[in-house]
Amino acid sequence: MKYVLRAFIALFLLGIISVVMAFLYFSNEIKLDADKLIYYNPDTTTRVYDRHGELIANLFNKKHRLYASYEEIPPRLIEALIAIEDTTFFEHKGVNYEAIFRAAIKDIKAMSLKEGASTLTQQLIKNTILTNEKKFKRKINEAILALKLEGELTKEEILERYLNEIYFGHRYYGVKTAALGYFRKELHELNLKEIAILVGLPKAPSTYDPTRHLDLSLSRANTVLFRMNSIGWITDEEYQKYEQFRPKIYDDTLTKNKTPYVIDQIIRELRAEYPDLRTGGYEIYTTIDLELQELAKKSLLDGYKEIIKRGEGQEVDYSDLNGAMVVLENKTAEVLALVGGVDYKKSSYNRAVQSIRQPGSSFKPFIYQVALDAGYSTQSRLTDISRTFKDINQEDEKEWRPKNYSKNYAGVLSLRQALVHSRNLATINLVNELGLSSVHRAIRKMGFKNIPADLSMSLGTFGISVLDFSGFYTIFSNYGKKLDPILVKKVVTGQGDEKSYTAKKSEVVLPSQSFLTTSILRDVVVKGTGTNAKVKGIELAGKTGTTNEYKDAWFCGYSPQIQTLVWFGKDDNRPMYKESGGKASAPVFASFYREYLKIHPETKRVFDIPKKVRVVKVKNKTEYFTIISKPPKNGSEQGTTPEDKLLF
Repeated sequence: MKYVLRAFIALFLLGIISVVMAFLYFSNEIKLDADKLIYYNPDTTTRVYDRHGELIANLFNKKHRLYASYEEIPPRLIEALIAIEDTTFFEHKGVNYEAIFRAAIKDIKAMSLKEGASTLTQQLIKNTILTNEKKFKRKINEAILALKLEGELTKEEILERYLNEIYFGHRYYGVKTAALGYFRKELHELNLKEIAILVGLPKAPSTYDPTRHLDLSLSRANTVLFRMNSIGWITDEEYQKYEQFRPKIYDDTLTKNKTPYVIDQIIRELRAEYPDLRTGGYEIYTTIDLELQELAKKSLLDGYKEIIKRGEGQEVDYSDLNGAMVVLENKTAEVLALVGGVDYKKSSYNRAVQSIRQPGSSFKPFIYQVALDAGYSTQSRLTDISRTFKDINQEDEKEWRPKNYSKNYAGVLSLRQALVHSRNLATINLVNELGLSSVHRAIRKMGFKNIPADLSMSLGTFGISVLDFSGFYTIFSNYGKKLDPILVKKVVTGQGDEKSYTAKKSEVVLPSQSFLTTSILRDVVVKGTGTNAKVKGIELAGKTGTTNEYKDAWFCGYSPQIQTLVWFGKDDNRPMYKESGGKASAPVFASFYREYLKIHPETKRVFDIPKKVRVVKVKNKTEYFTIISKPPKNGSEQGTTPEDKLLF
């Protein structure tokens, strides 16, 4: 008997030790699990807005979740949830023992875990930490964790976590996400039936998804309303009113991405600074104007269709044809619209940013700006004659014989006329007069890179993106101040911290000198190569650009307030069929501005003339001079030889 007693005591002590050891083991495991909810920090969706606060897109990784604080959640929603899921939520400590006892009897009768008795706290744990696996070990862990959470968090904190964590179907996580997704409403805007639909979803999200099974969803919602009415939480009148109510359901995409080319570029620009861009719950306020973005997209597509139409019957392959367009505000360089292609679904390649193309003659205004800054006036005489240039660095002295687009020569003409009519030979001769190295140095000082150190520079034979080129054109549209285009105005963190962004600015030329170029580019539109860009009722300035064999077609222009660059070409850099900048791109520019004036009739329509610009009438024509304008030291009036040797 003594030995039996000792054995019993030993077994008892061993049992206690085992229980203690198990408790310690589970407690350590449970602490780590509980911390995930105690220090709750879920991945949340970043939202991107246009300049007027309209949503452009949602950015997220695996789970689309918009976080809602407890204060944002309507009391009626809390009541509905508790009524249908856990009526004694505010009374128990995480585990409803009475419900467990009832469920246990049913499970024993069924000889398996059939009946659930989970509180909201336990449901939160199951959906966040544990699994749906029906085993006693999991149920025990769930109960222990529930007690742990109830000891660490308030009931309100548990509800806040529950309503942000739970899955509501349609890949919506959290009640705020579901409200905006299904109803396009903020939580405070929901009516009782919409609330009932939402709180009914967690039981079987796929089954009750209102975008797929609306009748089942409405039936489940009515069950919620009946429960609220039966326990006296809503009146008979409210129940009868909303039982038959059928709300409008939306089946939106999760990303709601209205400007995919813009969003792709924003991600490229911000991902280094914000590594958690898709999961950090940021609010990104862009410079984009959605209305103008749609207008630019339509204008570019219409122009693309016209090119395709002109190519019919010409045995030209336009399968690789595409385009790009950038619209920005002159004074801020805030990008109002950015279109990287005619159809994002067919190609996500962003030609406004990623494609490097030759600007052709649309680069000439920068050459002429160098001349004006060097003392030339708009009436300085240039020679438009054929010349042969030789590269003395080549053993065979390779020759270059540039030609005008029109294949004729004007002889002697004014600087204004040379740029208005985009005379290649006059431009090349101008660079030669100024000195190739001097022009190259001045162009690089403006900020241009990869500029060839030879006369082909005069014809824009280097590569640049549409977006970057837009920045350089602000030298003209912004009266001498160059601005680097920006797409993002402000980023707000989930904690409310803000970071603002403004365009990098540099003083390139004097406002008066820049205006001289604008006055010439205005004539380009009125009577030069860009007449197809003309729009009645507003002053516009711009320059066409066409590269060899019609590989690129540009129009780069601006009004007194906004600037627009349009480009067309083939992705594989093959020629188009006689599509020049004036023929292909200028009409797109004009189409955009005609519609823009309808949207913004208040826009400024006349260019300001800087104070240091002299307005002079010459033979019934208005001409502009500045106080630094003076005759060139080596003007083309002095004549040049038909053949020059120079270093390329």
